[in-house]
Amino acid sequence: AQLQRRYPRIKVQSDHIFIHDGPVWTSAGISAGIDLALAMIAEDLGDQVARRTAQQLVFYYRRPGGQSQFSALLDMATPAGRFAALLDFVRANLRERLSVDQLAEHAHLSPRQFSRLFHAEVGLSPARAVETLRVEAARAALESGADSVQRVASVCSGAYLLAHSGLLDGLRATTHWSRSRDFVRRFPQVRLEADRIYIRQGRVWTSAGISAGIDLALALIAEDLGEPVARRTAQQLVFYYRRPGGQSQFSALLDMSTPGGRFAELLAFVRAHLRERLAVEDLAERAHLSPRQFSRLFHAEVGLPPARAVEALRVEAAKAALESGADSVQRVAAQCGFGNPERMRRSFQRVTGAPPSTARRRAAA
Repeated sequence: AQLQRRYPRIKVQSDHIFIHDGPVWTSAGISAGIDLALAMIAEDLGDQVARRTAQQLVFYYRRPGGQSQFSALLDMATPAGRFAALLDFVRANLRERLSVDQLAEHAHLSPRQFSRLFHAEVGLSPARAVETLRVEAARAALESGADSVQRVASVCSGAYLLAHSGLLDGLRATTHWSRSRDFVRRFPQVRLEADRIYIRQGRVWTSAGISAGIDLALALIAEDLGEPVARRTAQQLVFYYRRPGGQSQFSALLDMSTPGGRFAELLAFVRAHLRERLAVEDLAERAHLSPRQFSRLFHAEVGLPPARAVEALRVEAAKAALESGADSVQRVAAQCGFGNPERMRRSFQRVTGAPPSTARRRAAA
């Protein structure tokens, strides 16, 4: 408005990110200058170079619409607002560490005063604002880069980003089972199958929890390099290649822990770190509880004491590795955290009622 008032001969279009009129280019805020620079790169070197540059910057190439659609957060800050320029700075420097202290220093305020004034103007805390802009940038990168990549894949709740970007609209997908109800509520246009380990829909792949990402990665290896390479990779990882059934059969112990249970994430961590020392004291520290309190609460939720739960997960992993054709019992025992084959044999007898050789015979059959 001020520009139009001072220079009435200029046709100001305030809802544009940038405008190219003959040899003259103008842009909106500082980060809109990146859009302008990418447009110049496209004009001089071609769209492909500009697109690759945008992907390197994690920036949305040729964002559709005008400046009014540029960012919900930038809309919240009025043009004359105290933090409009700061928000523009944040969006242009998302790779950097953007702590409250650093942003407060940039705004020439104490952290406490900055947080209070920022929240009053923008409507979000500084940390939440930075997080929102990072999600926006990631979503924009997905939207702008999806057409030029061979595959798009997500692990665990990464499916939220794909759904936000519209890449899952009308497709079957999966995510971590503890997020399934929320996911269905937020994205009714996605056909969620919560009991699957991973799902492939054309070039879009989604997987369940973090360890299910290994299943997805093995499937990608099989597609690119063949089944034998994927199977050998699984054996190196002591991992069951192409686990039969769905996510609901993934682990009896993970099923025991309800989606909102206190130790669901801890059990997932244990399964992903079976080689490590997993003493009650270590797990209690990770759960931010005393060993005694942890043991009592864990047993009440899971139905087993912590040591037995770890043993059951180790047996499950070892059994899966042996059934999928692992070449060395000693190697499986070491990588699943048993230490030696004799300890593994005793655990197998205790948990399954049969020795490891039963799983080996099943693989041979």
